Amino acid sequence: MSEHARKLLIVEDDPGLLTQLKWCFEGYDVYTAENREQAIAELRRHEPAVILQDLGLPPKPEGVEEGLATLAETLQLAPHTKVIVVTGHGDQQNALTAIAQGAYDFYEKPVDTDTLKLLVDRAFNISELEFENRRLLNTVNDSPLDGIVAASEGMLAVCRMIEKIAPTDVTTLLLGESGTGKELLARALHRLSPRVEENFVAINCAAIPENLLESELFGHEKGSFTGAHKQSIGKIEMAMGGTLFLDEIGDMPIALQAKMLRFLQERVIERVGGRKEIPVDVRVVCATNQNPEELIKKGLFREDLYYRVSEITINIPPFRDREEGRLILARALLSKYVKLQKSAINGFSDDAVQAIEVYAWPGNVRELENKIKAAVIMADGKMVTAMDLGIQGGDEKAESLNLREVRQLAESKAIRVALTKSYGNISKAAEMLGITRPTLYDLLNKYGMSADSYSKKAAP
Repeated sequence: MSEHARKLLIVEDDPGLLTQLKWCFEGYDVYTAENREQAIAELRRHEPAVILQDLGLPPKPEGVEEGLATLAETLQLAPHTKVIVVTGHGDQQNALTAIAQGAYDFYEKPVDTDTLKLLVDRAFNISELEFENRRLLNTVNDSPLDGIVAASEGMLAVCRMIEKIAPTDVTTLLLGESGTGKELLARALHRLSPRVEENFVAINCAAIPENLLESELFGHEKGSFTGAHKQSIGKIEMAMGGTLFLDEIGDMPIALQAKMLRFLQERVIERVGGRKEIPVDVRVVCATNQNPEELIKKGLFREDLYYRVSEITINIPPFRDREEGRLILARALLSKYVKLQKSAINGFSDDAVQAIEVYAWPGNVRELENKIKAAVIMADGKMVTAMDLGIQGGDEKAESLNLREVRQLAESKAIRVALTKSYGNISKAAEMLGITRPTLYDLLNKYGMSADSYSKKAAP
């Protein structure tokens, strides 16, 4: 937003004052209106960044009802607009009411043009800074993958892996907690692959009863079981040429796993009740929120199938571990639902920001999205609060941004990890940390730590 394009709307019903103000702001692109109807029309037509508005507007210029109504409608249509309200001398109460409703600032008559110019100029500067901040935020939100906000190191690493393997047909296993975005990433794999023009077919192995899952996957022939009145193709055939997404594959019945293994090895299927082998060409992506190795130990998942579905494994970090991207994703989701609901909400309050940062988010991104969607609908003010989100920051200390504290926390954590891995061996720990033994001893003294507590002898 360059200075020569600064658009200012002046809403004033006094012709003499309006002429004076137009002369005062001749360096701007000035538009004028005398009442609410004209003001809203000019707002829609020119989208001014700053509005200078008298609170006393016709049909009752001696009152403020029409002025406040104009302010409310303005901010509903253009919530980022800076509105400076002009009030009568000594009318601070109505000015404060306007501020509470979202006005940027107020000015009392009689008009001093120099002071008013300073207020307007500052409003433009703030507006331009906020515009640039939103632009940069949107730039950060632009993920290498469409629809995915990747602002944390963990998610950026996941996106890089997705981009590398998407052009191939390698069978991929997505591991992550419920709500971390496994299906979104599976769809991204499909969109970035040469199969993008073909079907993406998803099936949740945990949502379909065991006696129906085989038929859903492989299809069935007419008369193959009671109720099979006609031939039906399964999800695998439906995905021909495209991508098959097997969600929650860890819940697939053990009896069906052998048939799935044969399909993955031979790329042929047989429908239930059929005798004909049908060749299929599909890219397979699997996902689970369970630990496959634990399932194998318990005899619930075939080891040979695990190695087939995990030619490449991508571990998706839970939302609580995406610290640097947590607020960025929250703002992106807020912007999404503000547009969908046509809301005038401007952002998160300070207590909401703190709550988002310290809350554990057991439901991951799905929980965040649900809470923000509900908050946009239910919020009464211009900002979403922690109460609107249904979470509280509690008494937990907000994350420190003091570099000394951050450095000390990271340093002490690295030392603890090195001592744990080396069972308290100073030489090995120092080598892992890339420092000398004397330096490590100094750091142990600094943080009041002892290597003895990490030794094998100290183990219970």
